[in-house]
Amino acid sequence: MNPNKLTLALAQIAPVWLDRQATLEKVKTSIQEAAQKGCELIVFGEGLLPGYPWWLSITHASAWDDRIQKEIHAHYARNAVQIERGDLLEVQKLARQKKIAVYLGIIERPIDRGGHSLYCSLVYIDQEGEVRSVHRKLQPTYDERLTWSPGDGNGLQVHNLKDFRVGGLNCWENWMPLARTALYGQGENLHIAVWPGAVRNTEMITRMIAQESRSFVVSVSSLMRKADFLSNTPHLDLILENCPELLGNGGSCIAGPDGKWIIEPVADEEGLLIQTLDLNRVLEERQNFDPVGHYSRPDVLKLQVNRSRQSSVDFDGE
Repeated sequence: MNPNKLTLALAQIAPVWLDRQATLEKVKTSIQEAAQKGCELIVFGEGLLPGYPWWLSITHASAWDDRIQKEIHAHYARNAVQIERGDLLEVQKLARQKKIAVYLGIIERPIDRGGHSLYCSLVYIDQEGEVRSVHRKLQPTYDERLTWSPGDGNGLQVHNLKDFRVGGLNCWENWMPLARTALYGQGENLHIAVWPGAVRNTEMITRMIAQESRSFVVSVSSLMRKADFLSNTPHLDLILENCPELLGNGGSCIAGPDGKWIIEPVADEEGLLIQTLDLNRVLEERQNFDPVGHYSRPDVLKLQVNRSRQSSVDFDGE
């Protein structure tokens, strides 16, 4: 095997919305299919497991102390992921068996923050099935703040995958210059950007980050259709009342280190997009620009990053 080449799959799929176990089965099916096709990495969209909070923008979610919003939120929390409980063990086992790394967007309900608040997290599982990082979205976007909590810098990490250095961010975090720089400074040359599902999100920024970083940039989005809301969703009638037929149309794509399309944004299609990347392309483009190397001035401009996992309580002696 050539360590300079990496075959990856972009899993543009819809969740079984707010059904954690059923969505896990769909994730596992995609992993198996990708492995059968020779992929060494598979990437899923933002918050795919168990789904993006689509109801917020169509149900007056900002209503204060509203019983309806509380009941929908509670249903969301019950279907969220607790890594400590072992909710990802099946995915980890499959990654180990198939020797495939996984970037998976989840809605996390972490024990180390009390086990009740929700975080939009991007999990990296390596080819040995080990969880190597859990990046909690630094700043939920606009109405997402009504259901997601702000994360921390602990997950701003990159990982060795063959000769590549891979890192990732959630959705509009990709617009945060310093978050991107934190990954660039660790040698990232394959950037993963995950999204809930819209070509309008990926068609500009994917190429922009590639040009800025001189890295491969992979954007992966989910799909979501009106018909994907399950019948057991609390207050489904209210959600469907103002719901468009299509909420997330995909937009998964890949840009090369020169900023040109390798795969242009794909809309309205569910399935795997597969591509082999050659690290030599990164080395070629870094010849004239490297944002944290020869084209940086750390004596003038420097970033400081706090990667501590934040918690409300520290216990002495532990």
